Amino acid sequence: MLSSIIGSLIIGLIIGFVARALMPGRDPMGCFMTALLGIGGSLIGGFIGSALWPATDQQGYTHPHRLLHFALAVVGAIILLALWRAISGRR
Repeated sequence: MLSSIIGSLIIGLIIGFVARALMPGRDPMGCFMTALLGIGGSLIGGFIGSALWPATDQQGYTHPHRLLHFALAVVGAIILLALWRAISGRR
């Protein structure tokens, strides 16, 4: 249980860092907020992926595409970061 939470935070940190690097501008947030950005981006990317592609084929097999999941998580994090900037406004 604790290892999955720590793993989620580490993967979220990587995804959040990539999203912040790809989106221009300065965002004053620490490591924990960057990890939460990545985790939220993973959730949004999961919703996008499940809306675009079915989870299983006709035989019931799932087809994991890790690179596609990572890319969708980064896209979701960029969407979440853009929403954060729009709500918080420029200071």
